Amino acid sequence: MTQLAPSDKALVPFVSVDHMMQLIHHIGMAEMLRGLARYIEADFKRWELFDKTPRVASHSAEGVIELMPTSDGETYGFKYVNGHPKNTADGLQTVTAFGLLADVDTGYPVLLTEMTLLTALRTAATSALVARTLAPKGATTMAMIGNGAQSEFQSLAMMAIAGITHVRLYDIDAAATEKCARNLAGTGLVVTQCKSAEEAIEGAHILTTCTADKAYATILTDNMVGAGVHINAIGGDCPGKTEIAPGILQRGDIFVEYPPQTRVEGDIQQLDPDHPVTEIWQVIAGQVDGRTSDKQITIFDSVGFAIEDFSALRYVRDSIEGTEFFHPLDLLADPDDPRDLMGMVMRSQG
Repeated sequence: MTQLAPSDKALVPFVSVDHMMQLIHHIGMAEMLRGLARYIEADFKRWELFDKTPRVASHSAEGVIELMPTSDGETYGFKYVNGHPKNTADGLQTVTAFGLLADVDTGYPVLLTEMTLLTALRTAATSALVARTLAPKGATTMAMIGNGAQSEFQSLAMMAIAGITHVRLYDIDAAATEKCARNLAGTGLVVTQCKSAEEAIEGAHILTTCTADKAYATILTDNMVGAGVHINAIGGDCPGKTEIAPGILQRGDIFVEYPPQTRVEGDIQQLDPDHPVTEIWQVIAGQVDGRTSDKQITIFDSVGFAIEDFSALRYVRDSIEGTEFFHPLDLLADPDDPRDLMGMVMRSQG
């Protein structure tokens, strides 16, 4: 097992993509999703302790690059993440990410990790945690509209955390739907491939939209959505990118992570700036009600928030302890005399 001795303060645990995949197999996909949900739930319940700011975004015609920072006063965390929908045409990921945790007292990093895989896991765990909280009782079926890189994680998290047994898939690209169905084979989910969004939502209690195009799209039109469903809208995550018809938003009760960010990036960018929304942490903390009737439409307008990444980073930090799933990274200068950085450079020549 890889261990960092107390004297190795300048060595930072680095979790590579390969390490992350090994960690997933070591823990098990379902248990890792449940573990992430537990950490996210715990941090939602102490939401008020955190620094909160909308992510710092650099937009271009091709996509966006963002930094997502937060701190609970003891530990600081941030994620670097991009979103470039056209990347897949060049064989590249739409979203890539890495993240870091640091000790507030010293400013020293305590973890550096890939977060492309981890973001997919934490996004799915958050969706399923919220669905468990807001979806109608006895929900067993989810429509998964948009069958790209997130779709399998979303489906497996909904099974592991929210208890769904059936998933109905649709994507404008039939090859993406076939890919998702193939990857979900043998997981225990009953999978149905559908030829339209309308077909996918038939009999579904949870409607998940997760499309990649950076456009004002309407994946769910007003007449498609009846009473009593929970909508998990995770694809509208930047200015100019939406998935849900305004009429649905007007009829439903909307739950968000951090309103100042969601009003700019989420589906509610289509609504008046003062349209009422509920912060989901308040529901999870038991401060306000979530679903109050069988006929209610609940909408989780999720754009992802730094506290969820912080929770995921905490989970990884705790999970790799005593394992071989990281590499001690020589990231920080560590001179014998902290005031003699030049002396360290000069002595290294010999």
